[in-house]
Amino acid sequence: MDKKILVIGLGSMGNRRIRCLQFLGIHNIVGFDTREDRRKNSFELYKISVSDDFNDLIKKQAFDAWIISVPPDCHHIYMKQAILHNVPAFIEASVVDTDMIDIMTSASLKNILLAPSCTLYFHPAVKAIFDIVRKNELGKISSVLYHSGQYLPDWHTYEPVKDYYVSKNATGGAREIVPFELTWLTQMLGFPQRITGFYKKTIEILGAEDIDDTYCLLLDYQSFLMSLTVDVVSRVATRRLTINGSEKQLVWNWDVDAIQIFDSSTGMWSNLNYEIKAAQNGYNKNITEGMYIEEMETFLNFSFKGGLWPSSLEHDHKVLRILYLAETSSDSDTIMPFK
Repeated sequence: MDKKILVIGLGSMGNRRIRCLQFLGIHNIVGFDTREDRRKNSFELYKISVSDDFNDLIKKQAFDAWIISVPPDCHHIYMKQAILHNVPAFIEASVVDTDMIDIMTSASLKNILLAPSCTLYFHPAVKAIFDIVRKNELGKISSVLYHSGQYLPDWHTYEPVKDYYVSKNATGGAREIVPFELTWLTQMLGFPQRITGFYKKTIEILGAEDIDDTYCLLLDYQSFLMSLTVDVVSRVATRRLTINGSEKQLVWNWDVDAIQIFDSSTGMWSNLNYEIKAAQNGYNKNITEGMYIEEMETFLNFSFKGGLWPSSLEHDHKVLRILYLAETSSDSDTIMPFK
């Protein structure tokens, strides 16, 4: 694919997107970042052109698509620029909704594609779980229990927590992962009718003094309940899911390359095995590079060849409402309706 791509933000995610693009055969890539160390790192690792002047860059060069990999509280700046310059753009996971309603309206009026990240949708286990749930293989669902836990200092072992956005209250690590997980969970299960939750700081992490490190949400779907716990204090990176159905129970632990299903009619467990591509050096073995590659490939196909993108800014906005309502619930000791 002979396309020219601008990667905005050359931190860990920007570099990951560059790797994915190059794997997919895209080599005409330009990177933008205001930090010299990040520009130098991306240039040395991937041999791409880099710049520290965004306005000069887009004035002098035409790009077929942008990848917006800046911190979440800066997403709106570059989404507006993408609309202004009529360029399709991919945006990393959101946790703040600054100007999102205006951006959605403007993008729709100009028919500009803004594709929000939905990375876990492309994980092979999640794909299989989607299929099982959509086919009603478990029977009537009664409860969903999910724990997503990580240890914040493990995210960027090469820099202190205080030096990047996960140390800020609005974009804190745990707060960011709540919508990251809810994106795929709500794609599979839909949206709840009532929300309650708690969030707080539970331990001391150097550089993360200003953030809440643990979120617990209870979501009422009327016919079933979902319990979601997200934290950045787990010393072992964890994703564990249990779905209780009237006929079967599904269990997924991402440390095991299999989805386990208990069938009440036979009294037996069975394993649905799946394969994942190796993780990039320095990352947890379960953070498969494959799902990021497929996400980029799907974005490129959607942008230039047509097809379906599995999420939307409207869906993202609704997901963020769950986060904000859960925080309001915790602050006010109130169960919040989701409308």
